[in-house]
Amino acid sequence: MIHYSFHSKVAVITGAGQGIGLQISLFLAKAGASIVLNDIDSEKAQLAIKEIQSIGGKCISVVGDAGEIEIIKKMVYKAIEEFGSLDFAIANAGITTFGNFLDYSQTEFNSLLRLNLQGSFFLAQEAAKYMIKNQIKGRLIFMSSVTGFTFHPDLTAYGMSKAALAFLAKTLGVDLAKHQITVNAIAPGATQTQRTSDLDDGNYVETWKKITPNGRCATTDDIAHATLFFLTEEAKHLTGQTLIIDGGWTSLSPSP
Repeated sequence: MIHYSFHSKVAVITGAGQGIGLQISLFLAKAGASIVLNDIDSEKAQLAIKEIQSIGGKCISVVGDAGEIEIIKKMVYKAIEEFGSLDFAIANAGITTFGNFLDYSQTEFNSLLRLNLQGSFFLAQEAAKYMIKNQIKGRLIFMSSVTGFTFHPDLTAYGMSKAALAFLAKTLGVDLAKHQITVNAIAPGATQTQRTSDLDDGNYVETWKKITPNGRCATTDDIAHATLFFLTEEAKHLTGQTLIIDGGWTSLSPSP
């Protein structure tokens, strides 16, 4: 792993019981940061904490829906109460719902936007308020997607929500610049996680290898390394940006 140093830093990370969120949490913990880990699944959250603690990391959990305002406030409060500060807020939690545009229901739409947008927006707001009040040069990260930049079958609503997160990073990068708070987004392409590996009878990774220009599917390490760079002091002049991590897929965008 690339060497990072985040000693004395405190991070809130949503949807971090597995996959990309967990890997970011592990990397941050290895680098010395204290972690407030959120997941809606209490069992996954506890297993994630044990894994982080097994490498000597400091971590507590806040179990609950990251789209709920009260859960968001609790995460920020717990970071301050347990670790004395909040330096990084990473809005990783999100859901993917496939559906044809003409058949997509209002219930699915509201559920999607509630977590993907409301959860991200208000975590950033709550974290920024604390950072500004305490003159912390913080970092906010949103988790966008390649589907926010190019067509993908049956992901109109999801892609819309992810495009909105890229735009949110762009505008907040300006809004919060005078406070020296940077705001950026990561847009992963196809990424190998436990969830995606279980799709399509295990053919997910092989399918994406074939249609990705560099011939590989992203790993959670790929996404976590990019995220951590945005958190560094060396990245203090990077704000309002979205980094696409897809092995070149969006340049061609072949459907799986």
